[in-house]
Amino acid sequence: MRLTINGELADTIRAATVLELLDELKIAPGRVAVEVNLKVVRKAEYGTYRLRDGDTVEIVNFVGGGGWRWL
Repeated sequence: MRLTINGELADTIRAATVLELLDELKIAPGRVAVEVNLKVVRKAEYGTYRLRDGDTVEIVNFVGGGGWRWL
């Protein structure tokens, strides 16, 4: 599947859900926020939110001091 992840094209993704994508990218889901096609995905939906070929995904990590950092 082809996804754009944080502005970079990734065309060898095997994940079908947001949770599988985070696992494939070796990102712990606990401290990240995920947006798919400009829609924020709730953490409770990571395991069921289906990704589709061509989706644009943004993943940001919470950092101490109250900010966010793009992964």
